[in-house]
This record gives sequence, structure tokens and C-alpha cells, in this order.
Amino acid sequence: MKTLYTAQALATGAGRNGHVTSSDRRIDLDLAVPAEMGGSGQGANPEQLFAAGYAACFHSALQAVARGAKVDLGDSTVGAQVEIGANDAGGFQLAVTLEVVIPLLPHDQAQQLADQAHQVCPYSNATRGNIDVRILVTDD
Repeated sequence: MKTLYTAQALATGAGRNGHVTSSDRRIDLDLAVPAEMGGSGQGANPEQLFAAGYAACFHSALQAVARGAKVDLGDSTVGAQVEIGANDAGGFQLAVTLEVVIPLLPHDQAQQLADQAHQVCPYSNATRGNIDVRILVTDD
């Protein structure tokens, strides 16, 4: 791999109940275990950060695929839902649902572009075969 950019972040404190800061300080957040997992919920959590990153990255991949196909996406959006749960080995695992909305296009064409974006998105490539990722094309 030829590196184009390197992001750096540092976690301090008590992990999920600590603090995370990127090297350029654009991310500077207190973290807290979600209330649903027994925590205070009074801070961001790794799953939210992963969801934000995956949604943005996938949307960029979708736009690149559309540009290559000379297709106008209009006001497209990508939402990411990241779930965490216990696995059968005593640990935890993630699952992701990406919701893609491309109002200007017929469903089949939007699905085809979303499937192509899933092949080029770095997050999709990093997670492929490791976690369940579902691509859901919806009208709203």
C-alpha cells in the first residue's frame, strides 16, 4: 500500500470512559459507555465515531463511483448504524447497516451504485469478512 495520509489519535483515561484526541486536535472528546451498556452515556463512544467515519467514507466512495458513471446523485445521504454485541467466544463484535438514499435515481440504479461503492470504500474493504455489513438503499 502506498500511504496517502495517516491519522493519529490518542486515548487516555479509562478507555471507554476516558478521552480521545486526534494529533491535530480536531477531535477532542470525552468518552463514556452508553447508558444501554450500563454507563452514564455522558460522552461520545467508539461506535459513534466508527459510524460517523464509515458513513462519510462510504458517501465519498459513492460519489466517486457516480462521477465515474457520470450519474448525478443530487442530495444523496449515507447513514451508518453500528451495533455492538456479545459474540460466542466471550468477547464482543460489531455489525453495520449503511442506509443509502439517492432520491433522484430509481431503486435498482441506486442499489447498483451502492454495491459498487462497497467494493471501493476503504472502510468496507477493512471490514469485509470480519463483520456483517448490510447495504440498505431506501427512498428516504
